Order: sequence, then structure tokens, then C-alpha cells
Amino acid sequence: MINYEREIRLVTFFGLLAVMAVWELISPRRRLTTPKMLRWLNNISLVFPNTLIVRLLFPTAAIGVAIYTNEQHWGLLNSLPLGTTFSVLIAVVLLNLAIYLQHVVVHHVPLLWKLHRVHHADPDIDVTTGSRFHPLEMILSILIKFTIILLQGAPVVAVIIFEVLLNATAMFNHSNIKITKQLDNIIRLFIVTPDMHRVHHSVEIDET
Repeated sequence: MINYEREIRLVTFFGLLAVMAVWELISPRRRLTTPKMLRWLNNISLVFPNTLIVRLLFPTAAIGVAIYTNEQHWGLLNSLPLGTTFSVLIAVVLLNLAIYLQHVVVHHVPLLWKLHRVHHADPDIDVTTGSRFHPLEMILSILIKFTIILLQGAPVVAVIIFEVLLNATAMFNHSNIKITKQLDNIIRLFIVTPDMHRVHHSVEIDET
């Protein structure tokens, strides 16, 4: 799994992007106010420079930090006899919590909100909105990931699982897909659904 980390992430990203895009075409939740192709070009055009910047500044990315951290036996999880499965579970949960707290902070710190506002400035919401971020926010996010990985000594497998889940859920909960209310009420008990998340993208600041 570690040796094919990049391939796993790419296949997951493009595979789910294709599934969500087709679903949006077949059964959209809302009619878009701006042409879909124009929005896709705008949003996806941010993905490539963001990816390039992150790769240039942090060539090994989060996976490399996890490998080095575990080789040095740094972090809390490397000092506790928890076993691989439990360590992976804890690491994934803590990484997810860290990104959630980061999200809360960028909404409440004015300077950071100016960066995060790029994400909320999308006039519509669909699968590509999940990839629409300011480059500086991407750098901040990966630095936070690095810090959490170092402090907890996250297993490499846990970091791969987290990165895949983060990308997958971001595309899912931003997608413009129609889900029945009954099914949505069940799914949202476990993960954020598109209808649940759409309120967060309201133009009313107190609803975000």
C-alpha cells in the first residue's frame, strides 16, 4: 500500500470525480446559475498550481513525514503499546479532528477567512468546489498535517487512509447530487452529506 500511495490517491480522486460528475448530470440537486464548463475550468485550474506548489515546497508530502517520523520512533503512538490497528484508527480520527478544527479557525480569524473565502466564493456548489482553495490555505493545511503527524507518530497507512478519505468526502459533500430525504437522514448520522453541507456555504455568515 505504501509503495502505491500516489497511484491509490490518483485513482481514488479521478474515479470518484467521474462518478460524482456523472451522478450530477443524471440527477442534479439544484440547477446551476453559471455554466458548468466555465465553473469546472475555474475550479480545476486551481488544483494544478496548488498541487505543484505543495510538491515543490514539500516534495515528500505528508507520507514522507510519516515515514521519517516512524523511522525515528517519534510521536505519542510510537511510545504506546497499542497495536497497529488501534494506532491507525486513532491517527485517522486525530488527523480528521485537526482538519476540522482548522476549518473552524479559518472561519473565525479574519485574515484566514480572506483565504478561505476563495472556497466559499463559488456561486454554485458541485463536486469541483471541494478542490477550490487558495494556495496559501493549502500550505497552511499541509503544515498542520505535518505537525499532527509528528506529534502523534501517525502510522504511514493511517496517513494514506486519511488523505484518501479527506479527498473522497470533500468531493461527495460538495457534490450537486439528489439524495432522498429518508436516505440522507441516515447517511448524515455517519458522514456529512451534500444537503447537510450546503447550508455551510450559505451567503448568510451566521449560517456558515
